[in-house]
Amino acid sequence: MDKPVAAHAYDLMKTYGKGDAQVKALDGVSIEIYEGEFTAIMGPSGSGKSTLMHCMAALDKPDGGRVTIAGTPLAKLDDKALTIMRREQIGFVFQSFNLVPTLTAEENILLPLTIAGRKPDQGWYSRVIEAVGLADRLKHRPNEMSGGQQQRVACARALVSRPSIVFADEPTGNLDSTSGAEVLSFLRRSVDEFGQTIVMVTHDPTAASYTDRVVYLADGRVVSELREPTAEKVLERMSVVQRRMGA
Repeated sequence: MDKPVAAHAYDLMKTYGKGDAQVKALDGVSIEIYEGEFTAIMGPSGSGKSTLMHCMAALDKPDGGRVTIAGTPLAKLDDKALTIMRREQIGFVFQSFNLVPTLTAEENILLPLTIAGRKPDQGWYSRVIEAVGLADRLKHRPNEMSGGQQQRVACARALVSRPSIVFADEPTGNLDSTSGAEVLSFLRRSVDEFGQTIVMVTHDPTAASYTDRVVYLADGRVVSELREPTAEKVLERMSVVQRRMGA
């Protein structure tokens, strides 16, 4: 690939538990995430998908290996610098929305900037609000919104600080198919129109079909990759991976 690399994980190791209960969640994972691409991470339950995402997003620390975001090795940052990195360079979208119930949609979207003491770039903010389709919902609180609208608020919050990379952990997991399609269309549009870099953990072949590239994990290792995915190709590759692991 000739594209610049937005994030790089090299030989990541992560183990949970001790003795007989020890689980090797990551077993030497190396992956490059390219700028301006939408990448899906897939694999069976327990394959290390979420662990990889959390380590790359600076939400967890690997036991070995290294992660670089926007050219900066995370291991070289102290706690304060890591906090700034998470706030300014990394966006995160959770499956459970993680909105503050007492705040309006607009206040939730602007929360990272408010905490950082920064004013929004009005031009960029307007583009994000237009793309997410929530201009008429900005004064509503989460309990006055549908699940799909709440997740689009969460997506806008992740994008408002113009991060280098956005990580999305099963962003459609709690949504019906219509709301899920709305969120995925927005993520796709943010890549195509804004040049955003997005990494999404998903188990859904339809969700993966919105991306440019699918990376498959199994037993804590990268075992396959697919470009220009369709739901059918994703399912077919998943079956091949699972047969290999079974064998």
